[in-house]
Amino acid sequence: MKALLYKGPGEKSWEEVPNPVIRESTDVIVKMVATTICGTDLHILKGDVPEVEVGRILGHEGIGDIVEVGSGVSRLKVGDRVILSCVSSCGHCSNCRQGLYSHCLAPEGLAGIGWIFGYMIDGTQAEYVRVPFAENSVYVLPQEVSLEEGILLSDILPTGFEIGVQYGKVKPGDVVAVVGSGPVGLSAVMTARLYGPSKIIAIDLDQARLKRAFDFGATDVVNSSDPDWMKQVFDLTDGAGVDVAIEAVGFPNTFTMVTQLVRPGGSIANIGVHGKQVDLALHELWIKNINISMGLVNTNTLEMLLKLVAERKLPADKFVTHRFAFDQMLEAYDVFGNASTYDALKVMIH
Repeated sequence: MKALLYKGPGEKSWEEVPNPVIRESTDVIVKMVATTICGTDLHILKGDVPEVEVGRILGHEGIGDIVEVGSGVSRLKVGDRVILSCVSSCGHCSNCRQGLYSHCLAPEGLAGIGWIFGYMIDGTQAEYVRVPFAENSVYVLPQEVSLEEGILLSDILPTGFEIGVQYGKVKPGDVVAVVGSGPVGLSAVMTARLYGPSKIIAIDLDQARLKRAFDFGATDVVNSSDPDWMKQVFDLTDGAGVDVAIEAVGFPNTFTMVTQLVRPGGSIANIGVHGKQVDLALHELWIKNINISMGLVNTNTLEMLLKLVAERKLPADKFVTHRFAFDQMLEAYDVFGNASTYDALKVMIH
């Protein structure tokens, strides 16, 4: 089969590799129908995640058809079309039993981390993939959900919702600001609506992405390249700042931005993957009674979000802007890695 291999910082290759095989009784083998690229893949390629070995198949999102099942799998069968969760869960350890799948103690390669695809084991940017703990880590795709919608449930919708909206404790009537209007930021914008905030302010440097933000539920947008961008945000509140500030970029300056926007008693939710140290002005923030949260997605809301997408309660179909065949994997990386040039949000490779 062919797969996208990490060759070291700044290097990748689409090449022939051996097909995966069943290793544990709880495994299934999936023939990939669609996959996509995540900002985390770009962080890996930059060298921000040194644990990833040279030769690792990248990717942690996808949809595929089961072609082989392990002897311990009883609730899935050959032919099932499934969404692969970006987080693998044994379902039995103490962390999984409390819904903390992101810190499953059983996954191969690194006990205590549920994200293993494209990190500790071979991932989904391939023609076939081995899925550990399959019965706890895949979801059958309903017929009424398209590939474009289903692919988003692997990672970005649960990430934006769980780490941004739920961890940020969005409440009815809140003013929410989301810094970063990429796919995950827009997922937070879209799912924040489920809690009835009075305003959702999308903040970004890219005017094209800000324009798209209205499609996902933003009530207001602010271009942070404007000298008075902070004043614009405060003018949209009562002057005290926003109730919930969500960081969805992963840069030191964007994290500083959310600390400047939040009101006393408010919440900061960090979604962004940070590859560099971030300074925290604790001497200024401690007195404001701020809650700061962050984390790796658990995907324990995936099934619920899937129902909302199936019932057209969330406009998930608006995320995919570019489509590629599997043998155009490198071209897809070029487009996603230069998203502003190509006006790209999410790319689908099928």
